[in-house]
Amino acid sequence: MPRGLSERAHGRVLEAATQLFAQRGIDGTSVDAIAAASGVSKATIYKHWADKDALCLAVMEYVHHLDAGPPELDSGDLRADLKAFLKYEPSSKKAEVLQRLMPHLIAYSARNLNFARAWKTRVMDRARMQLKKLMRRGVDQGIFPATIDEELGVALLLGPLMYRQIFGSSMSLEWLAEGAVDAFWRAHARGARERHYRTASRSGGDLARRKRK
Repeated sequence: MPRGLSERAHGRVLEAATQLFAQRGIDGTSVDAIAAASGVSKATIYKHWADKDALCLAVMEYVHHLDAGPPELDSGDLRADLKAFLKYEPSSKKAEVLQRLMPHLIAYSARNLNFARAWKTRVMDRARMQLKKLMRRGVDQGIFPATIDEELGVALLLGPLMYRQIFGSSMSLEWLAEGAVDAFWRAHARGARERHYRTASRSGGDLARRKRK
């Protein structure tokens, strides 16, 4: 919380900015509108957030609930831990607002590269680092090969969730998380990958034999 701003006032500013950004977009929301909706003066807002971009980043942290993000997952079942990580959501109210915010955020980031870099560093990198930590555990346990591309792994696992946030709010998060991890597991886990290759080889052989008949 910005120093010198009461907890209640801080919460009012973030909540007002969150709702307005979700309704009007970032470009369409002025600090004057946020001040009017929150009951906190424009001068006070600028005293604690340098500009609208800084306030928008604070909103993203607020909506993503980074202060109480996914717990450290180590159940002894890495596959289950990956699924639990992808299924994590903030409160239902914040999840709904995040769904409405995301298209505005992506459009704004495309026009404002400095904001995009700050969003990646302050919001997205935490999820990336936690996923990489889980993948490294898989390497240490002999589940994944030491040569696994962690950055590609992050993209493969987080990509479907980003798709849902932009286009598919009606998609089941549980279904998507289960499917993303299961597909990743089949592609990269040693035993699953070897079984897949054996099955594909047998299927290819059966098809060749049928063609010869």
